[in-house]
Amino acid sequence: MLFGKTILVTGVASGIGARTAELAGQMGAEVIGVDVREPVGGSAAFIKGDLSTAAGVAEIVAQLPARLDALANVAGLSGNTGVVSTLAVNFYGLRALSEAVVPRLREGGAVVNVASIAGYGWRANLERAKSLTAIEGFPEVAAVVAEHNLKDEEGYPLSKELLLLWTMRAAHQPLFKNRGIRVNAVSPGPVETPILKQFRAVLGDAKVDSDITRVGRAGTSADIAPAVLFLCSDGARWINGANLAVDGGLEASINAEVLGF
Repeated sequence: MLFGKTILVTGVASGIGARTAELAGQMGAEVIGVDVREPVGGSAAFIKGDLSTAAGVAEIVAQLPARLDALANVAGLSGNTGVVSTLAVNFYGLRALSEAVVPRLREGGAVVNVASIAGYGWRANLERAKSLTAIEGFPEVAAVVAEHNLKDEEGYPLSKELLLLWTMRAAHQPLFKNRGIRVNAVSPGPVETPILKQFRAVLGDAKVDSDITRVGRAGTSADIAPAVLFLCSDGARWINGANLAVDGGLEASINAEVLGF
């Protein structure tokens, strides 16, 4: 279902992004990778780019081909660099790239956002999430953080809350909907990637270990990449605005606990 398609994958230097790009190539897709660091193994096509600024996003877009079939937004920060950079990359930069790529996506194409179980709290924080996602364009993130009194430790979960809310909204925005472009998300739980140690530092060992214990093991990049690519494919042509939990049952376990069943 990916043979002959051109897929743009961000965050290809390591972890989920690297495995997603590798698997897409094995399935017959042409892959264009984006990262701030060049992949060790290289890829068929690579753009060194930075999502943390509007200028950085524009530089990436200027190097893209005229036609793409899907965008896999995998790049992200763990939150260890502070709330400003985390929101800039994980949400505002991701959104800016997605919106700028739309004219190059074929009708019926796809955008897939790698979110996280860490964004589970978007419902409890709905008003804040609505306010922050309503800001158009690529704002001065430091000013946004100051205005909303956001703390560094909130950066990662907040960025994923915004991403989940925007995924649902974008699926019905004319920019995407008028060309039949699907916008979906994948939410992993803890995954054995190079930045898992950073997540432990940000979220705490107790939280990470509790999540892993619930489902028996941490996930791997190989567990997540097939779900991302399924949503990129025509096999998911009737899935839009959805969040696919790829977490070994972690969200189901949390729901059962929270809802008391």
